[in-house]
Amino acid sequence: MDLTETQIAEAPPATTRHPKQLYLLFFTEMWERFSFYGMKALLLAYMVTQLKFPEPKGYAILGSYAALVYTMPLFGGLMADRFLGYRKAILFGGVLMSIGHLVMAVPQGWSFFYGMAFIICGNGFFKPNISSIVGTLYADNDPRKDSAFSLFYMGINIGAALGGLLCGYVGQRINWHYGFGLAGIFMILGLVVFYFGQKSLQHRGLPPDSAELKRPVFAGVSTELLIYIASLLVVPAVVALFNRYELMDYIMFGLGILSLVYIVYTAFQLDGAARSKLLAALVLIVFSSLFWAFYEQNSGSLNLFAMRNVDMHVAGIELPALSVNNFLPPAWVIILSFFFAWLWPVLNRKKLEPSTPVKFGLSFIFVGSGFYVFYVACQVGAATGLISLPAFILGYCLIICGELCLSPIGLSMVTKLAPTRMVALMMGIFFFASAIGEFLAGKIGALMSVPVDVVNNPILSLPYYAVILSKIGMWSIGTGIVLTCLSPVIRKWMKDVR
Repeated sequence: MDLTETQIAEAPPATTRHPKQLYLLFFTEMWERFSFYGMKALLLAYMVTQLKFPEPKGYAILGSYAALVYTMPLFGGLMADRFLGYRKAILFGGVLMSIGHLVMAVPQGWSFFYGMAFIICGNGFFKPNISSIVGTLYADNDPRKDSAFSLFYMGINIGAALGGLLCGYVGQRINWHYGFGLAGIFMILGLVVFYFGQKSLQHRGLPPDSAELKRPVFAGVSTELLIYIASLLVVPAVVALFNRYELMDYIMFGLGILSLVYIVYTAFQLDGAARSKLLAALVLIVFSSLFWAFYEQNSGSLNLFAMRNVDMHVAGIELPALSVNNFLPPAWVIILSFFFAWLWPVLNRKKLEPSTPVKFGLSFIFVGSGFYVFYVACQVGAATGLISLPAFILGYCLIICGELCLSPIGLSMVTKLAPTRMVALMMGIFFFASAIGEFLAGKIGALMSVPVDVVNNPILSLPYYAVILSKIGMWSIGTGIVLTCLSPVIRKWMKDVR
């Protein structure tokens, strides 16, 4: 008999090959992540060494920047869903980010905060919507969908590895503003790739209502133009916030408490099974914010630690510290992803695969173990003030094992546990938890601030790092043990969800 369009769309694919549009999105995201992580690799070191900010101020601004980067996608995703569509949102976000990178390449005092503000606003439109388009390429029951997101995730990490490596080298060894400019060039490259390739997406990612988007709201200004103007007005507001960064304490923790209270209140309006699932998701999301607070030291305190207290000499050649520190995490993700992709199915077949709460607990234990490797290396290298590069690499290996026990399954966990009508809201809360984690990471990093009079003496600066590295290790492992002990309770709340 004849098949309807719906049946055709839901039919299993006749081939295991991915549509060509996936590779368009892969390369767009890869070059955008090159620019984003390449620029982020330079931020703290530039503030401390070039702008001469006190280290606590540098950590506070870095934490504020990272928190806003992860908060803005809530609004960019909403604007795309309601008005712009994914494609317009991606292009607008890409333009704003390109402007931001190029502004940061200008060697002027005003350019630094304005460049970051443009990137924050642009990322809010770009980040959530390119991932959403990937999902539109496949039917819900298409077995290629998980593989597609794995390839897409690989593109993110290839871009991050190359960006950290090249921008870190250019910024530290040649010129800081050239490093920012290099990030901008690759952002523009990603934007050009998407602009000329978007026709292949056909109907995907178009505005939900083109007529509504073009309709004048007042004084002949359309809805679309109003969104663009309002977004540009956010830029000076973000700059003002950077100049009063202490206000971020009230903003982030205030929003965090409001979100927590709202979800708990909502949970108790649901029936028993739905309520317990939602509370289980909330507990895991709260723990995830603490995980990112520990993990995200890699773009902050560990950047300065690598520059000051890691022996970067290999075969008589001194490697650029910023390049190495920002290359290692995504490089380990790429390598270890293959191992974990093999490990979980093997354990599942043997009925030994850990539950989601246990995986979350293991993530903390791995991260804590990685920081303890750094701490032990500090004790070994106390006489010279330098830890060995192999120890630094090993510590990162354990930390990334922790990431792969939590990050890839977090989004899946939210979609499984949240009620259908609350999935989008809980996804937003999940990303906001990452924003709070990034903000807390700045607070933790500030505890490793080194006095100006000892920054150039590795023997004297090393103890400032060693003490906090050991505490991060202790608190992370302790949190992992507590979460693992709580896992039977959380697992019971999750009902039939694995």
